[in-house]
Amino acid sequence: MQQLDWIVLIGTLFFIVAYGVYKTKGSKNVDDYIKGGSEAKWWTIGLSVMATQASAITFLSTPGQAFHSGMGFVQFYFGLPIAMVIICLVFIPIYHRLKVYTAYEYLETRFDLKTRSLAAILFLIQRGLAAGITIFAPAIILSAVLGWDLTTLNILIGTLVIIYTVTGGTKAVSVTQKQQMAVIFAGMFVAFYLIVSYLPADISFSKALKIAGASGKMDILDFSFNLDNRYTFWSGIIGGSFLALSYFGTDQSQVQRYLSGKSVKEMQLGLIFNGLLKVPMQFFILLVGVMVFVFYQFNASPLNFNPAATKTVQNSIYGAEYEQLENKHKEIELQKAEVNLKYGNNLNNVGLVTEIKNLNALDIENRAQAKALIIKAAPSAETNDKDYVFIHFILNNLPRGLIGLLLAVILSAAMSSTASELNALASTTAIDLYKRNVTSKKTDAHYVKASKWFTLTWGIIAISVACVASLFDNLIQLVNIIGSIFYGNVLGIFLLAFFIKYVKSNAVFLAALITQVIVIIGWYFDWMPYLWLNLFGCALVMLIAVIIQIFTKNKLVAV
Repeated sequence: MQQLDWIVLIGTLFFIVAYGVYKTKGSKNVDDYIKGGSEAKWWTIGLSVMATQASAITFLSTPGQAFHSGMGFVQFYFGLPIAMVIICLVFIPIYHRLKVYTAYEYLETRFDLKTRSLAAILFLIQRGLAAGITIFAPAIILSAVLGWDLTTLNILIGTLVIIYTVTGGTKAVSVTQKQQMAVIFAGMFVAFYLIVSYLPADISFSKALKIAGASGKMDILDFSFNLDNRYTFWSGIIGGSFLALSYFGTDQSQVQRYLSGKSVKEMQLGLIFNGLLKVPMQFFILLVGVMVFVFYQFNASPLNFNPAATKTVQNSIYGAEYEQLENKHKEIELQKAEVNLKYGNNLNNVGLVTEIKNLNALDIENRAQAKALIIKAAPSAETNDKDYVFIHFILNNLPRGLIGLLLAVILSAAMSSTASELNALASTTAIDLYKRNVTSKKTDAHYVKASKWFTLTWGIIAISVACVASLFDNLIQLVNIIGSIFYGNVLGIFLLAFFIKYVKSNAVFLAALITQVIVIIGWYFDWMPYLWLNLFGCALVMLIAVIIQIFTKNKLVAV
């Protein structure tokens, strides 16, 4: 990184933090601090909801996901617009009518305090873990690529977020997220334009899409019912709908974003805006990853994109073997560049498509052998390099200044998502647990102060989780897996509250405990792809609650 990159990076982050503190200083009451004074317009809500979901993981992992597996991941988001409509029609009117600060307040109205507290605790567990990962994701990548100290990065990102989140609460989060989304959109569009411009002169964008298609990267829709396929049209529409319903309808980090709306209409328009824009946005980010793949069909790429893993094996007794694989990798790359260039100028040649597929198979096999050597050299080393693909492209191919801008995109995304999570964790702790279970006779100023202390506490917890976390198969999948383990259960509790009136609190409470244990066991033993855990958990808690209620009622009648 050059001096100009540092100026752009530090200047962007400093402006966001300072602007958030300046615009929101002086929140004196709970309504201002937790609901932002209920003043947000629909576009602020929409961008805030989107920024909360679009963490740094989105901009690090999603292009890498497309680089390795193509555009099929976009099916994960197909259920989101459906969920937005349901939430607008069912959830928002209820929350607004009851004037709740958190989603879980409604559960006490419908059931009792213990059910409300259980749902809040389930949220705190999964969102507390996720907050750590949203800090850890950019930190570990930047640490490995730039050589920065990982712990220092975790603390730096966490501290920046804590400063303005503690100061201004929900309003600070919403205000800064508009700036962060502007930086994010600008950076991604610039990156996309440059990637396409770096392709060979006679390879247009349309030809690049055909080249990607020859390698299977443009296979978007999978209508199979094979549960071994993680991302299909059906898992996206069904499992994705339940995940989105749970996340946007019951997760306080999202609910708090639209509860800050000025009216029901503003809240609904904000969510519809998010539903309409989110799928195209994810499609575009995946397309950026596909274009990075095409770029590396004509330009040199590392055998493994994780520089730390590469350095480890190169300095080991397996260094000579790894060098042989690197030489083979270079030969394959030269052949791929030649064949892809021919195909770009002769798109109807089926024989060239076969050659491309054969070379891709050789490349995949060679990379697998490299990963095996890395494991031999250091069994604990991270061989998965999906999350390093996009950052490698940024640092090695973008001009000065734009590197700083794209790093600002990654860190802005980390800050926006983490700020929402800390804000929601603090609000839930203060309102659902502290106020209802510890003390309910204090002033507004007391609860604002308590919320600030809880924000700080959760910030420290998130930084601590980030410091001890380890990389998973793919970070964006890890966050969604954590959510899927808990979300279905919580969604089922809310659906019981909304629609099945004869089920009472004790039945729901017991069913939720049983369901959570079963879902965790199901995930551990890999009963199904994680997206289906949302539907499984939701259906299971509702079924168990109804059975317990019927059994209890019959037992009372018999007595």
